[in-house]
Amino acid sequence: MTLSFVDALRDRSVFLTGHTGFKGSWLALWLNRLGARVTGYSLAPPSTPSNFVSSQIGGVLARSYDADVRDLAALRAALEACRPDLVIHLAAQALMRRSYIDARETFEVNVMGTVNILDALRSLERPCAVIIVTSDKCYDNSASEKSHVETDPLGGNDSYSASKAAAEMVTAAYRRAFFPAGDSATRGVKVASVRAGNVIGGGDWAADRIVPDAVRALAGGETIAVRNPGSIRAWQHVLEPLSGYLTLAGRMLSSDDAALCSGWNFGPSAKDEATVEKLVDALCQAWGRGKWQSAVAIKQFAEERTLRLSSEKPRAHLGWEPRWNYREAVERTARWYRAFYDRPGNSTRELCLQDMADYETAGADTSADLTFAGGAGSAGTVGRILR
Repeated sequence: MTLSFVDALRDRSVFLTGHTGFKGSWLALWLNRLGARVTGYSLAPPSTPSNFVSSQIGGVLARSYDADVRDLAALRAALEACRPDLVIHLAAQALMRRSYIDARETFEVNVMGTVNILDALRSLERPCAVIIVTSDKCYDNSASEKSHVETDPLGGNDSYSASKAAAEMVTAAYRRAFFPAGDSATRGVKVASVRAGNVIGGGDWAADRIVPDAVRALAGGETIAVRNPGSIRAWQHVLEPLSGYLTLAGRMLSSDDAALCSGWNFGPSAKDEATVEKLVDALCQAWGRGKWQSAVAIKQFAEERTLRLSSEKPRAHLGWEPRWNYREAVERTARWYRAFYDRPGNSTRELCLQDMADYETAGADTSADLTFAGGAGSAGTVGRILR
């Protein structure tokens, strides 16, 4: 089943912020595979190792800027040089726990970075589609067990969540004031925002994220320390939300439908939500060995226990569906990291490209619910996935 955007990005000029990060590096490579000319704008890779370096992403870019989204003058100059058909704004301070350590930086990058990209587009006066990437944490969760829909109230009980909610409000305000959706045919700038679940996949090396932490422990033969084993998250492979962003981009580039210029959730199927405990169990099984134990940090930062997203809107209006279930996402993630450690120093670009090729030809996921049994618990016994 061919994806709708496969031909929509060919020969398009794309301005991508945050291209050195985890999701950004995958997206830059996928855009290049689809025939787009990609200009990247970001600070240096945020971790060592990084997918940007190991997959040699710099080699597929038309141009790359080592610059800060808080620098409005540099951002304007880069956009003017790029003359984009499509802008995807991914650059962010993306770590929850870091937002507790440096709340000011989190608000500056996530809020003023969004202001700067939209303000630079005002002065650019060039028709283009714009996608602002925020987070599922932009919603006022209020300890609710429900799946969030796009019209739910925004909010946040911590700096990271509040900064993402504020970025959504900034996007909506600029759209209403300067880029009204009903007037996109004449003004030319179309603005949407997107939110995803908890993304996993090869090449994420961020600190204090469960998969990178687990992989480092597995590779070193150590026990995985799990802070919040009972927390429920909407886990999805990195290609899932990226395919949603690209599906939306393709439609925005070809249509003046005002309804496209709004907020969109790209989350996994409800059956693919799972606790952190079950994620780690599945990762150990896919790796072939490993154990974990509960660990309480010296200073415990509060995080919401449950986060769920409803993706009914893109299903109904874009025809977008998840393609890989939870099991496939975990197995491909483990396979990527095992190859990275088994062949040190080798490029990982082909690993990413193979996943993209497989994803492009996969059908929508219609598998039955996954049932988990025998959780690992604090004793560290690896659980089983019943298939």
